[in-house]
Amino acid sequence: MIRFVVIAGMSLCAALAHADGVAQLKQFVHDTRALSAHFQQEVSGGQTQRASGTLELQRPGQFRWTYDTPYDQLIVGDGKRLWVYDKALAQVTTRKLDDALGSSPAALLAGNNDLERNYQLKNQGVKDGLDWLEATPKQAEGTFKTVRMGFKSGELIKMELADNFGQHTTLTFSALQKNPKLAAGRFSFAPPKGVDVLSD
Repeated sequence: MIRFVVIAGMSLCAALAHADGVAQLKQFVHDTRALSAHFQQEVSGGQTQRASGTLELQRPGQFRWTYDTPYDQLIVGDGKRLWVYDKALAQVTTRKLDDALGSSPAALLAGNNDLERNYQLKNQGVKDGLDWLEATPKQAEGTFKTVRMGFKSGELIKMELADNFGQHTTLTFSALQKNPKLAAGRFSFAPPKGVDVLSD
C-alpha cells in the first residue's frame, strides 16, 4: 500500500512537471488567489530599457505594480479603477479598471478564471527549460498582439509581450509567493496633494 502511494505521488509530480504551458497557466490561475513577486523588465525595439520592481495582486482585479529602478512609478488596480502615478512628472492618470484590463496581460494574472473569453491560448512547447504558451487577444483593438508565458513545475517564470508598436517586453519573476497575506490597503490609492490627475 505504501509503495502504491509513493508511486502514485511520484507519478503526480511527474505529470505536473511535464504539463504543457496552457495546462500550467490554468492550474496557476485556479490555485492563485494572491501573489507577490520581484520582477526584472527589459523592453527592446529601439533603445533597450531595463527596469525592476515588485508585484502584488489579489484576484480578481486588485494589483500593485511598483517600479523601483530606473524610475519611480506605481500602478494600482483597486478593483474598480486603474491608477498610474508617475512621481517624477507629479502626475496621476486613472480610468475604469474594466476598460483598462480588457484583454491586457494584467488580465491574465489579476482577472477572473475565464481566460479563454479574451484570449486564444496555444501551447508553444519547451524552450530553455520552460513550458511556453502563447495568448493572443481575441479583440484586436488592444495594445498587445501576443503574450507568451513560460512556466516551470507550475511556477510562472517569464512573460514576453509583443505590442502593436514594435516593442518586445520581457518580464522575469523571482521570489514568487502564492497566496501570501496582503493587507487590503495595498490595493487602494489616493492621489498625493499637488499632483495633476487625468481621468477618463
